[in-house]
This record gives sequence, C-alpha cells and structure tokens, in this order.
Amino acid sequence: MEGSRIGTRPGMAIRLNTTETEEVRSSESGWRRARVTPSLAEAYRTIPIPSFSRWRKALAFAGPGFLVAVGYMDPGNWATSLAGGSAYGYTLMSVIVIANLLAILLQALAAKLGIATGRDLAQAVRDSYSRPTVLFHWVLCEIAIAACDLAEVIGSAIALNLLFHLPIVLGVPLTGLDVLLILVLQHRGYRLLEALVIAVIGTIGVCFLFEIVISRPDLAATLRGIVPSPEIVRDPQMLYIAIGILGATVMPHNLYLHSSIVQTRRYAETASGKKEAIRYATLDSTVALMGALFINAAILVVAAATFHRSGHTAVAEIQDAYKLLTPLLGVGGASTVFALALLASGQNSTLTGTLAGQITMEGFLNIRMRPWLRRIITRGIAIVPAVIVAYYFGERGTAQLLILSQVVLSMQLPFAVFPLVMFTSSKAKMGEYVNPRWLKWMAYTVACVIALLNVWLLARLVNG
Repeated sequence: MEGSRIGTRPGMAIRLNTTETEEVRSSESGWRRARVTPSLAEAYRTIPIPSFSRWRKALAFAGPGFLVAVGYMDPGNWATSLAGGSAYGYTLMSVIVIANLLAILLQALAAKLGIATGRDLAQAVRDSYSRPTVLFHWVLCEIAIAACDLAEVIGSAIALNLLFHLPIVLGVPLTGLDVLLILVLQHRGYRLLEALVIAVIGTIGVCFLFEIVISRPDLAATLRGIVPSPEIVRDPQMLYIAIGILGATVMPHNLYLHSSIVQTRRYAETASGKKEAIRYATLDSTVALMGALFINAAILVVAAATFHRSGHTAVAEIQDAYKLLTPLLGVGGASTVFALALLASGQNSTLTGTLAGQITMEGFLNIRMRPWLRRIITRGIAIVPAVIVAYYFGERGTAQLLILSQVVLSMQLPFAVFPLVMFTSSKAKMGEYVNPRWLKWMAYTVACVIALLNVWLLARLVNG
C-alpha cells in the first residue's frame, strides 16, 4: 500500500511508502520487503543501454563512477596530501595508492549491490536492521556528509580568497549559491550532470599535469614511496595524516551514492543483463578512480617536490602552498593554476553532495526532500562552523578544520563498509551475485583493517 504525502506545499518533505504492512519479510529474497521504491526516482532507469557494440555499451554505462570519483579528489584530499607531502616527502604515497585500491574494491561492491538487488546501501540497511540501528547509521552518515561538505565549503572559499582576494568569512556563505547550478542541471537531465563532472575532472587533471611537469619530482623517490613504510604506524603524527588521507580517499557516503546512481541505467532485468551491468559499472568506477588516484598522487608529489625538497616541511595549508609555488618553482602562473584547480575541485564536489544526502534520507528514513531544500540544510550545517572558525581563528584554523573533517570521515567509514561487505557476501540477499569466497575474505580483511586503523587513531587522540 502506498504511503501518503505529508504536506503538499513546495519544499516540504514527502514520505514514501511508510506503512508497516509493506515490511513483510520475503523468504525468497532475504529482505524484509520484496520491492522498494527507488531513490532518485526522477532519474531511475532513464538512460538507455544499446544492445550492440561493447564500446557503445561501455560509454552508456560511463558516468556514475566519475560522479563517485569526485568525492575522492575534493579539497579534503588536498589538505591531507599537501600536509603529507610537505612533511614527509614521498613516504605517504603508499597510503594514497592503498586507499585508492580499497576504494576501487568497495565501490565495485556498492555497484554490485545496487544492480543485483535493486536497493541502494541505505535501503539495504533499512531492510535488514532494527529501526534504532537504522537511525544510528543515518545519523553517522549525515555527520559524514556534513564533514565532506565542510571540506568543500572551506576549499571553495579558500580558492575564492586566493583568486579574488575575497575574505574567507564572506567566501564561505557564497559557496551556498551553487544550489542554483544544481537545480538547473537536474532539470536539464542526468546525463548533462555527468558530462559536466567529467569535464571538470579533466580540467583538474590538466592543471596538475602542468604542476608535475614544472615541479620536476624525483621519480625514483616517488616509486620508493609506493612501498609501505613501517614508520607510518610508528609515528603518531604521520599516522594521523595517513588516516586522514584514508578518510579523504575512501568516502563513506560515496558507497551509498554509487549503489543508487548505477540504477539510472536501463539495463535488462535478467540474470545476464545484471551481470553485464555489474561488469560495465565496475569498469566505469575503476577507470574513474584511477583518474582520482592520479590527481591525489599529483598533489602529494608536487608538495614533496616543491616544499619538502626545499625545506618547507610545515606547509600544511592550501594558502601557504599557493604563496610558495610560484617563487619556489620559478614559473609564473603556477599558483594561479593551483588555485583554479582547487576551485574546480570544490565546486565539482558539491554537485554530488546533494545526491548523496537525498539518497541517504530516502533510503534510511523513507523520506524524500526537495533537492534545493536538502542542499540548503546540508550547506547550512557546514557553513556555520566554517564561518565561526574563520572569524575567530583565521586561515590557520580553517586548514586544521579541513584535515579534521577528513579524520571524521575516516572514523565513520567502518559503519558503511561492514554492512556493504555483509550484504554482498550473503547468499540469501544476493543470490547468484554473491561475492565468491576469495572476494568475501578480501572484503572482510579490508573492513577490519579500516576499523583497526580507526581504533588506533582514536586511542592516540585520547592519549594526546
């Protein structure tokens, strides 16, 4: 039985299918309900898939992975990679590579869950756990989204300050205007949103390719940095930045996002059609995340080659990096290109924030909110602390808040990863699409490593 609308005025929340009578356990599917109302209903299965040519099919499936990859190269990544590269040279390169490989695995599982079950991760949690547990997961996810949005707000405000000398206290509220762009894009079609995101990612990549060429990094040291060093675990400060990199790279809310937006494709609802969709969706996310790996690694490499090599090991703030790039590299425009890439990164990341927030609210609570209203609420949660910190503590305070936001993301990560691994490893829930034994144990190992690293970090923080 369909639920009723609560409030009909524009901007009011809409509750979908909330009656308890719907939650009848299906012994065949392993879920409480045999069917669910899809998240992002306006975009659900709107993009057709051609029945011929593997190349055309791959292009049709391309897009969701790049929307997800946006979260892996936001300003939070800049802060952690800059801090790691300037302080420790190329040592933390291994953390970026490992974190990206973990992201590829987890995003592939998220895509598989969405395609095989027709549920996003938030809906899967609601269909499996008690209501108090679901509410707990929702609160944690909202905190993660707010932390991510905080990084985007600060990053965009810093870029506006560097390019146009606009005070950060004023730049932070201005970042909320991106809601207008989101509204326009959503009314023009989902494919246009994906195309814009891919174009901006390409712009960021070109900017950092330029920065790498002019910084002339030590190739041998870069390759050595790919090998993990025991020093990372022994040094508390290095571990703090390493886990910040992990939190900035493997975004918990991206798992919810990816499991939903893969369902925008109109693939065949057959066993062979779903297997093909899983294969192409995995290819899409893997290619996109390799692009994110290049950008994140480039930030650390540029910081190591420019700042660490010259003895500026305390450069942990984006503003300091901007000021030092041109004089240290001796190339005019290096700082401007850096700031333009930062602005593109921050604004690109905001495009997926609304989608993630909308998906988690619909999935966990079965409540749908107007995208513009959802965006205003999310931005407000991020803007208020950013303005307060910028006003009272200045630029240095915003930089520290930026890194802290990434640690908060990392702390929330296990609560998204463990349910994802459990669901995709359950024969009752996944049927023939269940993880094979080797993938199951690999995924559980990844989840346990993430959890242990966070416990280690928490113990270090408690001990001062």
